[in-house]
Amino acid sequence: MSSSVISRTRFSVLDRSRTREGHPPAEALRDTVALAREAEALGYHRFWVSEHHGVPGVAGSAPTVLAAAVAATTRTIRVGTGGVMLPNHRTLVVAEQFGVLEALFPGRVDMGLGRSVGFTDGVRKALGRDKGDAEDFAAQLGELLDWFTGASPAGVRARPAEGLTVPPFVLATGEGARIAARAGLPLVIGDLRGREKLLRGVDRYRSLFRPSRWAAEPYVVISGTVAVAGTEAAARRLLVPEAWALAHSRTHGTFPPLAPAEAVEARTMTARERELYASGLAGHIAGTADQVAHELEAVLKETGAAEVLVTTSTYDRTALLDSYRRLAALFAPGR
Repeated sequence: MSSSVISRTRFSVLDRSRTREGHPPAEALRDTVALAREAEALGYHRFWVSEHHGVPGVAGSAPTVLAAAVAATTRTIRVGTGGVMLPNHRTLVVAEQFGVLEALFPGRVDMGLGRSVGFTDGVRKALGRDKGDAEDFAAQLGELLDWFTGASPAGVRARPAEGLTVPPFVLATGEGARIAARAGLPLVIGDLRGREKLLRGVDRYRSLFRPSRWAAEPYVVISGTVAVAGTEAAARRLLVPEAWALAHSRTHGTFPPLAPAEAVEARTMTARERELYASGLAGHIAGTADQVAHELEAVLKETGAAEVLVTTSTYDRTALLDSYRRLAALFAPGR
């Protein structure tokens, strides 16, 4: 059953182009583009794609390229990145890429920006970066935004970005909430499993927020897994492949393609794997439509968020789409 707080909240999708056992990475990218068309038809507000490098389980390594493919096959949904990891790139190049996107798809492009660097030493070396580069995120963010306003001190113009408006969002990890607040930018914060940490970040952001040309007041997007199915057990099965991938990454050092739920459930796990797997299943918003509506209403009232960015991944794409349909029936009934 829908509620007033849910019906006045925007719902958006972040698809991480997760690869699946037995399927080539190219299929994951095509699945992302197909899901974007479905999300648009269902009434979702934005569709974002992610940036990962050297990860066997993720095909999306070039988010602005993938965003262009998504935008080219949709008409109305906002398209963007969740996010471009700014420490990995020169700000001029990022500005140029988003300038090209906005020039091609005016009024539909979002610029979600994160501060993570590569997951492993090898990836960071290949990118020419190290862990310390994330500490410069606030300065990098300011430099990037200056390219759009023509305020860069370099004497170079970012074309076609200069003069265009591409809404920036900050993905909060650690210091991200404070940086977003002081820059006067919208905040994307997760995950929904760590409710106390989530609320602390939102409160810090609101208390420190300074209005800017990009946002007159705080704007909070909460992100995380939301799984809806006909039964509580079916919704839980949607969580199984990602929970196992997380447990595998923590015990084997690599983040693998998604395995079918039944294959995961039949596995013999070590005690440590079982512990991590159980942790990966816990705390998400998952269940029947009524159960999910109740949980969503609670977290929206707690956080005062204006938007939910749904990040659900699973092996079964049919079940995933069914989950997004059932969720859409909560915020846009009758669509």
